[in-house]
Amino acid sequence: MESREPEWTHERPTGNYCVVYPARGHVIYFTTRVAGVEYPGKLHAMKYSDFGKRLSRHTGARELMDDLGAGMASEHPVMMLGGGNPAHIPEILDRFRSEMHGILDDDREFRRMVADYSEPAGDKGFRAALAELLNREYGWPLGPENIALTTGSQHGFFLLFNLLAGQFSDGSFRRILLPLAPEYIGYKDLGISGDLFVSGRPTIKHLDDRQFKYHVDFSDLRVDDSIAAICASRPTNPTGNVLTDEEVSKLSAIAKRNNVPLILDNAYGVPFPHIIFTEVTPVWDEHIILCMSLSKIGLPALRSGIIIACEEIIDALTGMNAVTSLSVSSVGPVLLKNMVQTGEIIKLSEEVIRPYYQRRVGQALEWVHAALDGCNYHVHKPEGALFLWLWFPDLPISCAELYRRLKKRGVYVVSGDHFFPGLAEDWAHRDQCIRVTYARDSESVRKGMEIIGEEVRLASAGGLQSR
Repeated sequence: MESREPEWTHERPTGNYCVVYPARGHVIYFTTRVAGVEYPGKLHAMKYSDFGKRLSRHTGARELMDDLGAGMASEHPVMMLGGGNPAHIPEILDRFRSEMHGILDDDREFRRMVADYSEPAGDKGFRAALAELLNREYGWPLGPENIALTTGSQHGFFLLFNLLAGQFSDGSFRRILLPLAPEYIGYKDLGISGDLFVSGRPTIKHLDDRQFKYHVDFSDLRVDDSIAAICASRPTNPTGNVLTDEEVSKLSAIAKRNNVPLILDNAYGVPFPHIIFTEVTPVWDEHIILCMSLSKIGLPALRSGIIIACEEIIDALTGMNAVTSLSVSSVGPVLLKNMVQTGEIIKLSEEVIRPYYQRRVGQALEWVHAALDGCNYHVHKPEGALFLWLWFPDLPISCAELYRRLKKRGVYVVSGDHFFPGLAEDWAHRDQCIRVTYARDSESVRKGMEIIGEEVRLASAGGLQSR
């Protein structure tokens, strides 16, 4: 709905003033006052490049983050079950606070954190510490030259996807293959030149207790010259699915055989933050690009992404960092360098972070089953990440409409249709799911689940929204 009030006004001594209404397609309006009467008119319309139009249009990622900001700023109680903000775990925040106090008392480290540019690849001390940690834990032959830091994972994937895929000088167009959809909402709109993704429809295995699990359908997976790379998140946002070791091994073999990279989005995985509730084998090789983050360990505001790859890829990303950012923030890397160096980051992940979320997901499942008792629903087996993926196969309204009804009642979720980038076929399943987080405070999650149950029942009975 268009805002009735301008977002910015500038009074002029003449009594004329300009008003910007972004909701009207970024048109700048002016108003002239004559004898107390206002005469509005159009001054000019902004013209954007194709690139500008693509990135400024309404997207699922924009909707998600707008909801998150609006919910946090609201004067009225809201149940913010839509965003991906990690929980505020007291023991973790206390440890970060203690480390920050030490840096504030150390003049050299403080200056390195806030007063000096880092290299375009990111703080070298942190990159060396992380390489040594991964060598020690997994025997991977890494050095700091195999690691680049980015201004958050989203920026990292923007650079990575557009480095590998898109329009080429020979006239070809190559895409990123997502072997299993639903996939991360943030990938969908990152391509500079057109739709960058093609994705595979999964097989579905039904489990006990109304749970199910997605698997890669290898029988329908096609890799040809139009594919630039294969990408999968593990654990998967939005579903909590974890690709099995066998699935990862098969994807790795397919990528290697076709001479394309396998990108593994490890934002929730091992060795940190270890929000994963099943045993997995971490993997890296010269053809594998492993992406990590400091966000889900509890530092989302610092925007620190990590990319681990062969030297050729890292060198290219370093050049792209220099052009788009000059350098990347050193706040997160300096804050966590000692914890990475000593391995404390793994200890905290295994002993504090993982058990915390495992308790929370168990409680959330109980609330889901109570709230949806008598409804036809399924929930994806929560094997990791921060979310429950709810599937309503018989719901007579779309998940987008359910999202709108819930939002009016102060419950913010994410409509499932945003999570199927590159899936060309018409599949009813994508309009039957919603993503909810269980990382918010317990009362918001419990009450939010109750309201979801009420709206699902009302919609199934053919009624209008209850409020």
